[in-house]
Amino acid sequence: MQQQNIESKIVKAATLAIDVGYGNTKTAFALGSDIRTSMFPSLAPQAATSSLTPESGTPFQARKVVNVVVDGARYEVGPGVSLSGAYNTGRALAEDYVTTPNYAALLAGAIFYSGATEIERLVLGLPVHNTQKYAGHLRDRFVGQHDFGWGPIDVKSVMPLPQPLGTLVTYMQQSGKQYDPNNSYLVIDVGYFTTDWIVARGYTIDDTRSGGVPGGAARVYQQIAGLIASDQGQPFDAIERVDHALRTTGKLLFYKQDLELSRYLPEAMAVTNPSIKELQSRVGRTDDIRAVILTGGGAALYAPTIRAAFPLNDIHMMVSPCFANVRGFYTIGAARQATKAAA
Repeated sequence: MQQQNIESKIVKAATLAIDVGYGNTKTAFALGSDIRTSMFPSLAPQAATSSLTPESGTPFQARKVVNVVVDGARYEVGPGVSLSGAYNTGRALAEDYVTTPNYAALLAGAIFYSGATEIERLVLGLPVHNTQKYAGHLRDRFVGQHDFGWGPIDVKSVMPLPQPLGTLVTYMQQSGKQYDPNNSYLVIDVGYFTTDWIVARGYTIDDTRSGGVPGGAARVYQQIAGLIASDQGQPFDAIERVDHALRTTGKLLFYKQDLELSRYLPEAMAVTNPSIKELQSRVGRTDDIRAVILTGGGAALYAPTIRAAFPLNDIHMMVSPCFANVRGFYTIGAARQATKAAA
């Protein structure tokens, strides 16, 4: 287990952006003149009571996890959290996700890995369809003093934002003068559990055409897991392993076999249709859309369905789509801090 070695001295962060998604927790913060990003799975199982890894003198390495205390319970989070389905992984897939101890534990873990102990502005992402519902909860829950198990953390303010807004800002930065502020853009954020979208012209969001629905990458993973179970005649539901395999080698170890997951994708992709059909009906005609911007960890999985749904529009896949939102969150938060400092 990773040692919790944050020193007692105050480490200030003017802006810390964290997107605690259903699938992964992403962070962006300043490191000198650069913006550093990091990510770990949004899994928060109960912490192990002890570690069998020798502290020194052997080639074995401790898992990169940190123990987090929330409401008296101890969780472990971080890049080294187990993806095995052998025990409760601590994945919370529910509409009230941001109110759960799992969310708080993941947020605390992200703060730990940033090294900050005093945060002037904490920028957090929310699904579009429940941003208004839970924005107040995030402010009430996380503004103030906290102790998650390694010393005091002081959060001065919390800024909740709809998740696709971060990608729009990142896209503006990357496009430069090519960005057209006089026409609308459709940003589609395919997450782990939800698909969210906004239609925006410049910095103005069209609320009547923006929204979100349940259904993201996890549905594809679940479908693949079901197809493997049916094909192999053995139970299988370890969708965390399916996710990891698709992001890396494309192969999944199943007992003695290395299964090529590409063979299951064509059939599994059918589950992407309902969410995109709902999105189409809510957005309406897209003759006024300059470009459709794809982002989120599930963007590549949903891209074929989205391209088929919007054949007459330019479609742009973000570079590093997993980090597009949180990078934009950092930009928004830092700009707000600069404005506040100049006032």
